[in-house]
Order: sequence, then structure tokens, then C-alpha cells
Amino acid sequence: MASFLRSLKIISFVLSILLLACSTSRTPDHSGVPGSIINYSPASSGHYIGSPSIAVLPDGRYVASHDFFGPKSGFNRSLIFISSDRGQSWEKQAELVGQWWSTLFTHGNALYIFGTSREYGEIVIRRSTDGGLTWTRPVDGKTGLLTPRDGYHCAPVPLALHQGRIWRAFEVSKGERPDWEAMVLSAPVDADLLLRDSWRFSQSFPHPWSKSQWIEGNVVVTPNNDLVNILRTNRAGYDKAAIIHVSPDGKTLSHDREKDIIDFPGGGVKFTIRFDSKTNLYWTLGCRQDNPRAQRNTLVLTSSPDLLKWDVRSTILHHSDQEKHAFQYVDWLFENDDMIIVSRTAYDDGIGGAHNYHDANYMTFHRLKKFRERKVDDAPLNRIPDYTP
Repeated sequence: MASFLRSLKIISFVLSILLLACSTSRTPDHSGVPGSIINYSPASSGHYIGSPSIAVLPDGRYVASHDFFGPKSGFNRSLIFISSDRGQSWEKQAELVGQWWSTLFTHGNALYIFGTSREYGEIVIRRSTDGGLTWTRPVDGKTGLLTPRDGYHCAPVPLALHQGRIWRAFEVSKGERPDWEAMVLSAPVDADLLLRDSWRFSQSFPHPWSKSQWIEGNVVVTPNNDLVNILRTNRAGYDKAAIIHVSPDGKTLSHDREKDIIDFPGGGVKFTIRFDSKTNLYWTLGCRQDNPRAQRNTLVLTSSPDLLKWDVRSTILHHSDQEKHAFQYVDWLFENDDMIIVSRTAYDDGIGGAHNYHDANYMTFHRLKKFRERKVDDAPLNRIPDYTP
């Protein structure tokens, strides 16, 4: 009997090795993935794709970035990609260790990447003057290390220009997520952005009554020329956002508990808000959700005249499965009549797909043509037979 059991164990071991070999030798199939693939990382790698961001260089080339999270990632590494054909194809440009949760943006004649050094790390900013090929290193208060200690959270959220200053939101990541406090940084637009002394830090804003995380804030100029920070919030109902008011000097934050929680389609997942001067509307792309569980398989285009009332204009990307498919954490820019979009995408790859909807295996690029003309009943991009990004 003992010999029989040993034989079974040996057979089981051999079969498991064979199954593993078969699974690892299979060739991924990317043919069904919507948009242009910027990067791919299979679920088996333990490196999941996060924090997509996009910028356009003065010469018209696109630059995109993402970081890695997951059990084998190290939680501190970002990749930079470049496209010379308006998003059709992409090439890896650089790898940055010590850069995470980061926003790409252009300012003056330079390209910047702005985020944290790692998960819950220091606030860091780097500059590139050659289109993202080489970057400065944030080693001290003169070279882009903006905080002397760690404990910060953010995402690839937009920067705002207002009253001669450049603004960005962060969170102080101490304690449980509902305990994290919102904050805003600003610097003069003509300052050296790598100098710690150029930056003014607001007070941090606690919200213990909310019992919810307020994170990944967007600093936005209101129609009244005031400044607000609009944050993702996961309170009951999910499609909500929180508004925090920023004082003119950038030092003080305030919130009206009766008025400043708004209905916001996709408010439970990171979003990007930008103002369009052609329509005098604010626009965003969000993962519209259903109570009681958050879902990231439906990306909608939404607009608002005042940052308070948001209307869904159209569904942009959709998949019927919510467990292993998602279009999330999108960053985007206006380009004439279009939106250019990068997405942290969980999708089929022919070898089992993403680990789950959250743990994305792709970064994809999409072009939303004539976005201002989109209607509610227009087909999502991935349902249009001749769609090309």
C-alpha cells in the first residue's frame, strides 16, 4: 500500500510538471485586445501593470509610462515608452527604479515624471530633456527628492496651472486607508521644479467622519476661478466623489460635509478631469460602477459644466465579464477633436488572461475620435468592426 501511494505521488508530481511546462510554453494571443498594445505582462510573471500616464512632446511624439505592482514587482519601477506614429506602435525608451504612481507631463521645454519613489515612498520628480531617454535622479532636495521622509500616496493625476503656479494632489498614507489625509503641492511656474524649496505643501486634510478612502485627487480650476481637489471616494453607492477646496495661497484645505460629496460616474476608481475650452465643459473617463461591488469593465465618457453635475455621454469601452476584464486608471489628453487614452487593461491573452480584473496584464492605447460628438447609443470602441486607434 505504501509503495502504491508513493507511485501516485510520483505520478502526480510528474503530471504537475508537465502541466506547468505546457502552460508556460503556450504562445500568447493578443489579437482580441482592443487598441494598440503598449506593453504586456502575463499573469504568471507576478508583475501587474499599473499607473498608466501619457504626454505629448513638442515634436508631436507620444510618451507613455506605467509601473508594476504584484508579488514579484518590488513596487518601485516604472517604464517609459515612445510612439512616433500617433499611438499605432510603441517602443520602450527607459526604465526608472525608484519611480512609482507617477504622472508624465511637459512643462517649458522639458518632460517630467512626478510621483513617489515606491509604494508609500517619498515624493519625487524627475526631468528629461531628450524626450524621455535619460532622466535626472532624485537623490536630495536639489535634484527632485521633495520630501525628507516617506509615507505618501498618489496616482497619475493631472497637474493644474493657476495663478502663476503649478499644482498637484497627494495623500499622506499613514494608518488605514480611511485615515489617509489629502494634501496639495504647488510651485511657481517659472521655478526649478526639482528644488524642494520651490514647492509649497498645504496642510493635510483628515476626514474621519467619512469612513472612506479619499484618494487620487484631481486639482481643478472651477468656473469661478477657484481651486478644488476632487477625489475618488469609496463610500456607499460607489459613484461618488469628494470635493476639497484649496485656499488661494495653497496652504489651507476645507470641505463642506453637506454639499461636497457629489454624484460622479466612476467615482470609486481613479479618474482624470480636464477642461475643454471649445465646449466650456469639464470631461472625464470613468469606470461606472454598480452597488454593491465595484466594476471596471465599463468605461464611460462624462462631462460637466460646473464640476458638480456630471452627465454620461457615451460608453467608450465595455466587456460583459467583470471578473477578469477591465479598462481602468485611464489617463488621457485632448488632441484637436480627439481624446488620446492610455488604459491599465485586463484582457484575454490566450494563456488564461489577467490574474483578475484588478491585476492588469496590458497597457493599451486608444483614440476616441470626435469625442464631443459621441452619443449615448454609440457603440463602444471595441464593438466597432473597423476601429483603429
